[in-house]
Amino acid sequence: MEATGTDEVEKIKSKFMSAWHNMKYSWVLKTKTYFSRNSPVFLLGKCYHFKTDGRYKALNSFQSYLAGHAFNGSNFDKITVEISGNVEEFRKDFISRIWLTYREEFPQIKGSALTTDCGWGCTLRTGQMLLAQGLMLHFLGRAWVWPEALDIDNSEAESWTAHTVKKLTASFEASLTAEREPKILSNHHRGTFQRNCDDSERRNEVYHRKIISWFGDSPLAAFGLHQLIEYGKKSGKIAGDWYGPAVVAHILRKAVEEARDPELQGLTVYVAQDCTVYISDVIDRQCSALGSGKADTKAVIILVPVRLGGERTNMDYIEFVKGILSLEYCVGIIGGKPKQSYYFNGFQDDSLIYMDPHYCQSFVDVSIKDFPLESFHCPSPKKMSFKKMDPSCTIGFYCRTVQDFEKASEEITKMLKSSSKEKYPLFTFVKGHSKDYDFASSPLREENALFSEDEKKRLKRFSTEEFVLL
Repeated sequence: MEATGTDEVEKIKSKFMSAWHNMKYSWVLKTKTYFSRNSPVFLLGKCYHFKTDGRYKALNSFQSYLAGHAFNGSNFDKITVEISGNVEEFRKDFISRIWLTYREEFPQIKGSALTTDCGWGCTLRTGQMLLAQGLMLHFLGRAWVWPEALDIDNSEAESWTAHTVKKLTASFEASLTAEREPKILSNHHRGTFQRNCDDSERRNEVYHRKIISWFGDSPLAAFGLHQLIEYGKKSGKIAGDWYGPAVVAHILRKAVEEARDPELQGLTVYVAQDCTVYISDVIDRQCSALGSGKADTKAVIILVPVRLGGERTNMDYIEFVKGILSLEYCVGIIGGKPKQSYYFNGFQDDSLIYMDPHYCQSFVDVSIKDFPLESFHCPSPKKMSFKKMDPSCTIGFYCRTVQDFEKASEEITKMLKSSSKEKYPLFTFVKGHSKDYDFASSPLREENALFSEDEKKRLKRFSTEEFVLL
């Protein structure tokens, strides 16, 4: 009887905390983000300059920018960056990125009473956003933008607070009574998609929806919160725990390895070991069998957990971070500031541009036909000073072919050497396999557990150094 009473108390406590987090993270204050017209804005390899009219290839402008920011322009003689002077083009590009935030009232997470990730799931969400960008590059390409992007304008953002006021009481009561919150649906974007589009646009729309559906908040979604938590259990994490950027990198690797959708068989994920990318290990992953007799190579997403300093971010690394976000094959950074995780995907001057997962939205059933898309796209960017950045983060890159990877490794190595004022760079590319350097485990070996013993030791060290996520 005593145990039963304790269980009831824990359930009531869990419901109360869920209600509190839902209210706390549903409340959005409308703030404006200001951009200078005198400085370029970089977003995942694309450069926008709001004083410039028209669109053109701007190799010389990019090299001038690098020369003025501690980089040797000759190291980037093969990089071209598309520059646009249209503010609307930047908005359309930013809004087209997939935004994954806290959700509430989704199916209960196995082994817990939780139906929301408010208050603890932010790093898993930023990891999802990084992986989603990798999938968008893989299936849609960097030039793709959502045709409906500019329909999600600031009027919708301004309505969030009014929408939240309606949700507060219902959310609180539903959490305490274990009843499903009545959905308050926007009338925006209702009706069938009636755009006159060609086959290419229809194909892109199918993949757009498919990518989002892989991140749905249901147990069957390949990269949904439920699956990621299951993989995290094998490293000692449970629902409600805090996750650091390095742990999330390994969870994402495992999720892609275990994905059974045929569309995902042409993609693999490699996680750097002790800030080292072993070139032969990456190529082995790319050349592993695709199945069905296919001889083609796999695309790879490379994740590099790093620390940009000790207690605080070392400002000497800022130019390197800018250089990384200027690369077209960069898929962003899982990072944040102390106690909060953000998805960094661009910058202007000494401010990072990011997408914030700390907004609680209602569960969306992505299994239904024509599910609403607007809550998966952020209407406006946010900016944060580099000085506030927590040093613990994971950097991501996407390479479609072995040749792309070899080119990227050369470019990034030059960038690391040019930007590093320290004796050792943030991370390195090394020829050969990890086993050639006395690592016991091969990254291609099938393992019963999520992590090898070596990985567990490294993650344990990372976990003690990383910031606490709330």
